[in-house]
Amino acid sequence: MKTEPALKSFKRVLLKLSGEALGGGRSGIDVPTIQNLVREITAVAKTGCQIAIVCGGGNIFRGIQADKALDRTAADGMGMLATMINGLALREFFRENGMPAEAMAAFPIEGVLPAFSAFEAREILDDGKILILTGGTGLPYFSTDTASAMRALQIKADVLIKATKVDGVYDKDPNQFQDAQWFDRLTYNRVLEMNLKVMDAASIALCRDNDLPVIVFNLFKAGNLGKIVAGEQIGTLITQKDEKP
Repeated sequence: MKTEPALKSFKRVLLKLSGEALGGGRSGIDVPTIQNLVREITAVAKTGCQIAIVCGGGNIFRGIQADKALDRTAADGMGMLATMINGLALREFFRENGMPAEAMAAFPIEGVLPAFSAFEAREILDDGKILILTGGTGLPYFSTDTASAMRALQIKADVLIKATKVDGVYDKDPNQFQDAQWFDRLTYNRVLEMNLKVMDAASIALCRDNDLPVIVFNLFKAGNLGKIVAGEQIGTLITQKDEKP
């Protein structure tokens, strides 16, 4: 696939990992999948890039899918706890791989996870550690996509990078439609106008209003994350303007 130079290389990034990615497409935590992801991310971190990760919990529980059977507020609380389980697993896998890592949560669990602090988060990143952020926003009715945008701004990330299993943003599911159109660049407004489902509308609007670039890419192609951090455009770049530099 043809690539174009991105706007710049990135020193500090926020990587959004879905729960489904951590589960290898199945329920629960898939150890080989996480080990591969950890090795890929560790290699990039050792180049000097500061990496924070927001993880979803869909491999364990998705609150939005249970709202007809359960109260939505309670269901979203269960989903937040699921992200904490994934975050703790990620932290331990990074440490086992020789990469220092810390985890924080939107709300603390004493003896398990400390509360998120933007200032402490930046210090952790400056110390060269992987930072894992869990618990979503800590509030119901907000997705981990919105949490990713919020945390990226709070830690002063250069870019929000969303990992997927496809090569970026399409106008429809490329796994179901052979004529799906791939975009190399999009504006925030066009994503919203076309109702593209790559991220929820609140997260895209938050990125737009704060001019935070978004890159959507396939993490499962070896080397992609490192290429993005080095400044090569991989996947789809979402910014205020869609023309190439």
